[in-house]
Amino acid sequence: MGLFALGTGVALSALQCVTAAPGDEAVGSDRFVQQDFVISMWVDPPVDERADERYKEMADAYFNLVIGGSGAHTPEEVAKQLEVCRKHGLGLLVRPTADDAADYPDGPACWGYSLRDEPNAAAFPALAEQVAAVRRERPGKLAYINLFPGYAPPGALGTETYDEHVRQFVDITDVDVLSMDHYPAFKPDGDGRDAYCADLAVMREHSLRKGIPFWNFFNIMPYGPHTDPTESQVRWQVFTSLAYGAKGVMYFCYYTPGPGGEFPKGGAIITRDDRRTEHYYQARRLNEQLRNLGPTLMKLTSTGVYRVTPEDDPAEALKGSPIVNITRDGVDPPHDYLVGAFQHEDGRRAVLLNNYRFAFTAWPTVTFDAPAEQVLEVDRWTGEERPVIDDSPGMDGLQLSLLDGGGRLFLLPPAAE
Repeated sequence: MGLFALGTGVALSALQCVTAAPGDEAVGSDRFVQQDFVISMWVDPPVDERADERYKEMADAYFNLVIGGSGAHTPEEVAKQLEVCRKHGLGLLVRPTADDAADYPDGPACWGYSLRDEPNAAAFPALAEQVAAVRRERPGKLAYINLFPGYAPPGALGTETYDEHVRQFVDITDVDVLSMDHYPAFKPDGDGRDAYCADLAVMREHSLRKGIPFWNFFNIMPYGPHTDPTESQVRWQVFTSLAYGAKGVMYFCYYTPGPGGEFPKGGAIITRDDRRTEHYYQARRLNEQLRNLGPTLMKLTSTGVYRVTPEDDPAEALKGSPIVNITRDGVDPPHDYLVGAFQHEDGRRAVLLNNYRFAFTAWPTVTFDAPAEQVLEVDRWTGEERPVIDDSPGMDGLQLSLLDGGGRLFLLPPAAE
């Protein structure tokens, strides 16, 4: 998970991701299938005499999947990690300590195996053999491999373009989950957010093409050339991933990596001397919302992503989406939004309206293509569907407040015939 951390995707034909429970006998397959929205992390805490306390702390912050590799290194430590994850309701992607998939550990908490991080395309054929071996020896478990971001150089990717890198990966390895890491810059002289969206667009395209979910890592700590993200910048990364249809988000990092090199400052979610940083409470707030939105998000298939920049006519930019127009009061700054459109498995439509700015709350006046009384919102604090509420009833139209970098998820009736 190294430093290799323009537009957006447009509507594509939707493919429904499989969402049955891992190992569900009704599925009748040796492939991993995802049930719950994934909230995970990089750099798992040590498995030592404080393991029970450490992993409870993680579960208390609404994480639901641990990616192994840092906290457990021996078969005995992996067995202990599986047990403590089971105790606290956490899934685990085990970093195998054996060479043969037949000897990989298993157990109720085991979702699968973390095989490789950021491979070059030359490694894809060998990885395909590993994926097949996991399916054969551990049916229903995930063979997990994480990819470079698009700003990795061609020499690291092994391909000329990022799209070709991801295309070759999913076609050759036949994985069950697509995953990558990308850490955008949030600097006055270097804004990396559009590149983050570009990589999400590539992930979205190939996950829809193959009918598999995608997950992505984002940044929550200072390292290398990256500043320490504010809570609104972390929120922006999360809700932007959701707008592109991500079925899992993963924090970089949970436990602070060793000092030196890229990490002189420390400052992940938990420090190396086991203190909670401010990021722990930020992550817990965000993760509680993801836990509540997750059941609905897992029932959605992306049908389009729409960007409204300050220079755009919103009505023109949003053509084809469930939002007909966005207008603003004269004192408000120019429009700056990201809109994800989705098909719900029950036939309804969904739309995620995101504030692209992370410096202040936005107050757009929104016109949906259905009457406001037919629009529901998925409450991010309860998960319940409730009628949409006008945040400025004294003004004309339906005005919605959007937190800095935040988003809100709405459900609409099926499209008119």
